[in-house]
Amino acid sequence: MGNDAKVSDSALIDSRHLCSSFLKFLTPNIPFFPHPRKGFRRIRHPWRRLLNRQNIYLTFFLLGFIIIVRYLHLFYTRRIVMHPKKLSSKSMDMTTGSTWKLLLSFAVPLLIGNLFQQLYNTVDSLVVGNFVGTEALAAVGSTTSIINTMVMFFNGTSIGASVIISRHYGAHDDKKLHLAVETTIMVTFLASILFTALGIFLAPLMLRFMSTPDDVLESASVYLRIYFSGIAGLLVYNMGSAVLRAVGDTKRPLLFLCFSSILNTVLDLVFVIVFHLGIAGVAYATIISQFLSAALVLAVLTMDDGGYRLVWKDLSVDKNTLKQILSIGLPAGLQQSLTSFSNVYVQSYINYFGSACMAGWSCYTKIDQFIFLPLQSMNQAATTFVSQNIGARNIPRAKRGSLTAFYMSTAITIAMASVLWLTAGQFVAMFNQDPEVIRYGTLFIRTNSTLTFTCCATQIFSGSLRGAGDSRTPMFIMLFSYVLFRQIYLFVITQFINTPAVVGFGYPLGWMMCSLLTALFYFFGGWEKRIH
Repeated sequence: MGNDAKVSDSALIDSRHLCSSFLKFLTPNIPFFPHPRKGFRRIRHPWRRLLNRQNIYLTFFLLGFIIIVRYLHLFYTRRIVMHPKKLSSKSMDMTTGSTWKLLLSFAVPLLIGNLFQQLYNTVDSLVVGNFVGTEALAAVGSTTSIINTMVMFFNGTSIGASVIISRHYGAHDDKKLHLAVETTIMVTFLASILFTALGIFLAPLMLRFMSTPDDVLESASVYLRIYFSGIAGLLVYNMGSAVLRAVGDTKRPLLFLCFSSILNTVLDLVFVIVFHLGIAGVAYATIISQFLSAALVLAVLTMDDGGYRLVWKDLSVDKNTLKQILSIGLPAGLQQSLTSFSNVYVQSYINYFGSACMAGWSCYTKIDQFIFLPLQSMNQAATTFVSQNIGARNIPRAKRGSLTAFYMSTAITIAMASVLWLTAGQFVAMFNQDPEVIRYGTLFIRTNSTLTFTCCATQIFSGSLRGAGDSRTPMFIMLFSYVLFRQIYLFVITQFINTPAVVGFGYPLGWMMCSLLTALFYFFGGWEKRIH
């Protein structure tokens, strides 16, 4: 009995040591267990952490999250039992009906969802910029390109899954539709493990590669380690939402995204203001919110009764289906990932001008992304519209939908960019009150955002080409414009004129080149003749 007790005590000590080492690995040199009266300090005895008032509050928060998820699970279970047809009726058949009305009804919920998705990193920047400091704001901003390099590869691959699922749905082939969903979710689980390991390992190397200043490096490392430790939630949610959107259901992903975004905002404020966790707090808030949104979208897919229902015992990887998904999604994933990686080079040019310029650039990128939201929403609407109508063998209707989406997105983008040009300084001041940060942020917005409308042709026509099954041409065009052309411009121009405005102008130059080449191929490339 005595030996058993010793073994049990030894195992308990080892487990405590393992947990403590893992937390220190994620947040080095950051005291993260606050004392009620003496402030923040590292506590040598692990069991005393449970006695802290703040940790008791945190426990109640986590219990509350579990209760919310449980009640949402019961709510959807009851709906399926009492109204089994309601959930399956949320999909949208885009092969008949008014073109602009279908695009708008698909894009508006998607736009709101993308808005809340963008709020994740934006709220992080708002909170650290106002409650932590300029260096913390610069740290969060400097991680965006690194995160996007990996996440965009997966999101681009999800385009392939969305196109294949849309085709099977448009053709009313439930057997192939079910097989595509099971393969998609299984690949997502496997990719989550790989991306977690790669993210934690590569993040510090990427920060050094970007010549990140010393006053920003440590905070950025902490944020990335925590973020990639919980990236599985983001990947699962994005792929699950892609499945639902492929069949025309944009409302439920929107609801879940709204819930998780609001939760992320609340947790950001609690972890930073109440617990004083700094940049680590916003990272923890993000991954907790993402895991909850992933759980909700998986619950819906599991309990739905449509042909795209997720049956856990059927999870497998079908080689033929995976090959079809990768043939469309892999080029898009490589294009988006390499484009984001090229932005790492742009960030390294910005880092040369110091933390104030980095913070201003961070504000610009966060604000500018809101102008891109209607474009991104209409891009996905065009992809789904074209894919479903090609599945129904109605190419003329697919082409009409592309042009309608282009006209709508151009008008909206010009209107939004005009308002932003007039109010640039006020928007930047929301993130940080430092005059230098406001000056740099306003400069970047007024130089670049007014030309965002030049991206409309790229977004809509490349989305239409992917919906038609051609992902390679948009990939090559975007890689040339956003990577090769932009990097040549930056390398050459900075040899003669090296100012923040000149560096930042590399973005709109790449947009204009890409839109020109994409439009030429869409109208004169004969892509519709190669559909089979």
